[in-house]
Amino acid sequence: MRKYFIQTFGCQMNEHDSEVIAGMLEDRGYVAAHAVDDADLVIFNTCCVRENPERKVYGRAADLKRLKLAKPDLIIGICGCMVQQEGEAQRIARKLPHVDLVLGTMNLHRLPDLLDRVEAGQKAVEVWDEQGGIVEGLPARRAEAVSAWVTIMYGCDNFCSYCIVPYVRGRERSRRFEDIVEEVRDLGRAGYREVVLLGQNVNSYGHDLADGRDFADLLQALDGTPGIYRIRYTTSHPRDFSQKLIDTIAASKTICEHFHLPLQAGSDRVLARMNRGYTQGQYVDLVRRIREAVPGSSITTDLIVGFPGETEEDFLETLKVVRELRFDSAFTFVFSPRRGTAAARMKDQVPEDVKSERIQRLIEVQEDITVEINRGLAGKVVEVLVEGESKTSPAMLAGRTRTNKLVVFPRDDRARRGTLVKVRITRPQAWTQMGEVVGA
Repeated sequence: MRKYFIQTFGCQMNEHDSEVIAGMLEDRGYVAAHAVDDADLVIFNTCCVRENPERKVYGRAADLKRLKLAKPDLIIGICGCMVQQEGEAQRIARKLPHVDLVLGTMNLHRLPDLLDRVEAGQKAVEVWDEQGGIVEGLPARRAEAVSAWVTIMYGCDNFCSYCIVPYVRGRERSRRFEDIVEEVRDLGRAGYREVVLLGQNVNSYGHDLADGRDFADLLQALDGTPGIYRIRYTTSHPRDFSQKLIDTIAASKTICEHFHLPLQAGSDRVLARMNRGYTQGQYVDLVRRIREAVPGSSITTDLIVGFPGETEEDFLETLKVVRELRFDSAFTFVFSPRRGTAAARMKDQVPEDVKSERIQRLIEVQEDITVEINRGLAGKVVEVLVEGESKTSPAMLAGRTRTNKLVVFPRDDRARRGTLVKVRITRPQAWTQMGEVVGA
């Protein structure tokens, strides 16, 4: 029996692509291997948003040369966003000649046909420069979990000056409304209790469809799907977060009160150079309107430090917004130039030591705010969807609140995977809240 091993780098979109890859492989009779050494087929599903994942892919693929010498029939493949960059397939062929299969993001459905060629003794390299139509009905080998990913659209039209995604994922293409609704219904029937809707910018869902229905309409249609307790989505672009969308979420039963809104920078000058399409004032107003419509919601963000041309004054604007809006948490990044983007060609790059000093200041400010917010949870009872055993102790269970706070608590007969339980927070912390079950 042939075995496959997939290693995934990058975002949730890549994770879900790997589920689809696994589904196609299992349709061919493959089964999952527990370790790379046991596999007959190894696939690296790659990311290129930052440089470090690329280095890891090349390093780990190079390490497999010894395994291939011991197992000549071993098939090695590389797919995903990294492959889609200009000249990358040729670079892989030059640096990793033992790789048999190279596949882009826009022709993932072609994997079975390319495997036929490899199994017949040929190399198979196929990277499409332009996307075709959306291929529905591909199988997915989903993880045994409470939550399931559902892609609602592909690609991105925003062209933020630092971001490579539109070049490697293509332009925006929305899936058919009815196909998404039916997939979520199927997941509810299959026992999944939460769905996470995926897109590079979910707020622009439907812009390319003729029927006029948008992301708010989709959420409204999915709200209350039998068996689905919670609906989440990622990622949202602040520019496209409409009042209609806010009102739809406020009126819903199952759409979670967690808003992830990447700010990226607080300075209007830097935001313009980033091509983000909004100002600090517009972003602040959006957060104000969300908090008025959805009291008790959590708001998280992404922040980039050291974007080309960022001055100390620009950075202080970011700190000002962080202190004013008091995010529940933030993913913070040092700017990393990616070849092929406008920002990588900008002349006024910020020195590394300045980036390092600023990121530390930002992290300290945000961590203090996160701790202060979470302290307010002490003694409160929250609804937690039980995800399973804690990663740190088999005696503990873990789950998340509707506002996406991770909660860990002792095992309890009332708490089974996939159930909703009431948990009192006994010890709030920065990233994990400790608690105890008080009711089902």
